[in-house]
Amino acid sequence: MRKVKGTVRVKTKTLVLITRQLATLLDSSIPLDESFSIVSNHCSDEKFAKILYSIREEVMQGRRLSDALKKYPSIFNNTYVSLVSAGDNSGKLDLMFSNLADYLEDSESVKQKVVSALAYPLILVAFSVLVIIALLMFVMPQVVDQFLRAGVELPLLTSILMTLSNQLPLILVICALGLGLVNYLYKKLLKDEEKLKSAHRKILYIPIIGDFLLKAELERFSSTMHLLLSSGINLDQAMEESSLVMNNLHLRSIVIQSNRDLKEGKDFIGVLEDSSIFPDMFLQLISSGFMAGNLSVMFEKVAIFMKSEIETKRSIVLSLLEPLVIIIMGAFILLVVLAILIPIMQMNTISIG
Repeated sequence: MRKVKGTVRVKTKTLVLITRQLATLLDSSIPLDESFSIVSNHCSDEKFAKILYSIREEVMQGRRLSDALKKYPSIFNNTYVSLVSAGDNSGKLDLMFSNLADYLEDSESVKQKVVSALAYPLILVAFSVLVIIALLMFVMPQVVDQFLRAGVELPLLTSILMTLSNQLPLILVICALGLGLVNYLYKKLLKDEEKLKSAHRKILYIPIIGDFLLKAELERFSSTMHLLLSSGINLDQAMEESSLVMNNLHLRSIVIQSNRDLKEGKDFIGVLEDSSIFPDMFLQLISSGFMAGNLSVMFEKVAIFMKSEIETKRSIVLSLLEPLVIIIMGAFILLVVLAILIPIMQMNTISIG
């Protein structure tokens, strides 16, 4: 079997399907190597199928499954590998693959909700801007040209919009250059971890959006913690690996520092409280879970609560933003219509007079 060259990316949907199939096959007492052979033969992604077959060969040669998975970090992240290792050690690989499939499905579902809540308003705004540009560049000049030929003096509103229409190409060029500059600065920012961390911290304080992103990060972190802890993985290792699922570097650094305190025997909740960024509900549940020795259950409750909050916020944002964009777009179209109607009314007045 030829080795797959380069970094291979696999869709979450495909990974979930393969993970679910492995859980079903192993639960049916089919050997691990045969299970991998079956899923590789039925995998629609050719490159992923080769990787699955390669993993099967390594398992048949006596290598641990988790070690074989580590060779493909772009597909199987640290959380995935750790859970497979825990399942292998406990002899419950079928249950672990089933839990992993549920976890991946939930994570993808939350991710899609976050993306839709942020992308939908952007699509509305982009469409509105395109309509406004079309009105200014194509409709306004043709209509106003008729008035100019008739010798009608243009009202102030019409003159302003015509000036805007004439300068629109320059405005678009400036906007394009501005976006290019923002992209350049962002790429430069990515190279400076401290500045990027500071930028991520500021993002969390943006009204509505910051709170939405914070809850999404906490849901992902809590779901991962629940899965790792319920699988028998130590708290410090679980925190170390769960911090990696957080995209916000500021939040990740807080969790990493909290984990350092935990390893030193200090109160790891204190760092989370001092950051003044985590919701009280999150802190209270985690604190009580730590003292009662049922952290896994508490992290599950936090994940469920955050999912509910994300769905509520998403519904509110979409229900408010859609009519707001429509109102703004309608107001601008009204200005364009008035800019056309006022000269027509003036022409009628002149002809009557």
